[in-house]
Amino acid sequence: MKGIIELFSDYTFQIVALGTGLLGVVSGVLGTFTVLRRQSLLGDGISHAALPGVVIAFLLTGTKNTEVLLFGALIAGLIVSFLITLVTRYTRVKFNTALAVFLSVFFGLGLALLSYAQRHPNANQAGLSRFIYGQASTFLARDVWIVAIAGLFVLILVFLFWKELKVFTFDPTFAQSLGYSRTRLDMIMNLLLVVSIVIGLQAVGVILMSAMFIAPSVAARQWSKSLGGMVLLSAVFGAMSGVLGTLVSSAYANLPTGPVIVVCASIIAGISLLFAPGRGLVHSFYRRYKARKEMKGKQALNA
Repeated sequence: MKGIIELFSDYTFQIVALGTGLLGVVSGVLGTFTVLRRQSLLGDGISHAALPGVVIAFLLTGTKNTEVLLFGALIAGLIVSFLITLVTRYTRVKFNTALAVFLSVFFGLGLALLSYAQRHPNANQAGLSRFIYGQASTFLARDVWIVAIAGLFVLILVFLFWKELKVFTFDPTFAQSLGYSRTRLDMIMNLLLVVSIVIGLQAVGVILMSAMFIAPSVAARQWSKSLGGMVLLSAVFGAMSGVLGTLVSSAYANLPTGPVIVVCASIIAGISLLFAPGRGLVHSFYRRYKARKEMKGKQALNA
């Protein structure tokens, strides 16, 4: 207990926990809409596609400045989200197919460029690989400010377009009949998704970033029957995952923070899938068992 109290008083832990907690809130809010719109893997595709943007930004500027590298990831993510939307809307290619194609192409391009950058004579290239697996322990105060400012931007836009996002999430045809532009809403949603992914690359990396969207939202879906409640719970579960993952990785040596955060989010999702009242598997099995028992009793009385 004393060790945990000392850990909470550590400045480095406070910075990392604050950054990952804020990231969990933003990811949880955005993940709710992607899960309900059945586009859960869109975050996976965009996060993988951000890798070449990071490497190209380094090759063009020769600097490892976080803002520059994340700007490159932002541009790459926006390009991929635009291409996926363009292909699925104007061709016969389905969403999952387009996502798989662009994910593999851009991630392969990113790995190729990363291999080239590692042979670059500029000695500053060391550390680019942290964007693949994440390295939340390297968070600085300015990184937390980046997450906070970008996260506030995302949350404000979600609040401003709440009505439109809500209608489009559950009934896009009805939303279009009301005069809402599907193209504009898709662009806004993709922008929010790309921004939230970019600010999380340093923490959990391109490979695991999609779990930060899906796991808290899946957990929240089991406990809530309204969109507002699901968004709120998903944000809480995301923040819990970030803080708990940072706590566990700090308490035990040689545990990477990003993967531990994802494991914590997955555990929360697993517990919710099993034990959530009304929708959990345990409650569902019990309800079926009770129904079969009552049916057998009625059959016995009829006999």
